[in-house]
Amino acid sequence: MLLWINGPFGGGKTQTAHEIQRRLPGSVICDPEHAGFGLRRMLPPGLRGNFQDLAAWRQGVVEVLDLALTKHDGVVIVPMTVTDFGYFDETVGRLRDKGHDVHHFSLLARRETVLKRLRERGFGHLLQHVVGKDAPLRRESWAVEQLDHCLERLRQPEFAEHLWTDESTVPKTADRIAVLAGLRLAPNTDGALRTRVRQIKVSLRHIRTD
Repeated sequence: MLLWINGPFGGGKTQTAHEIQRRLPGSVICDPEHAGFGLRRMLPPGLRGNFQDLAAWRQGVVEVLDLALTKHDGVVIVPMTVTDFGYFDETVGRLRDKGHDVHHFSLLARRETVLKRLRERGFGHLLQHVVGKDAPLRRESWAVEQLDHCLERLRQPEFAEHLWTDESTVPKTADRIAVLAGLRLAPNTDGALRTRVRQIKVSLRHIRTD
């Protein structure tokens, strides 16, 4: 089974994927961003655009995930934003055509909710304490620029199933996905502090510098 977790940048995809993986024995996370950023680094700086526009990325994602789903016994979890209908068909659609059990979810939230989450990524809480709750999102400027487009596209029926997460925590969102996919997660026994520390560690591991 494949769980493809879609959503705007900063919408909670990676945190939710890691929460599911933590509580679902045998599951693995396969992040297509690794392939995408690798392809970008191969190009001269002036040619580095959206790696999803590269056919090599779309074909490679399908090939690698097909291999993982065929050879790995556990659930494969993919946190990846895809808002182009054609690219969605070339990745999620092709995996379904190959006979794989693919469950797709779009994590949605109000614009202000996503902006708040972007400010809180990594050392965001410390930044807000120092300069105030309206701290600029310079490092997340690209994510902010894409936000309205992502939210508009992902609301479309082609990107169901839709999960609104404004009033939901990451563990609760993971629980909802598991129920909809027919999976059983181990109970979440962590308190709020331990959960927050773990989420900060996940955010720091996924900071991109290119």
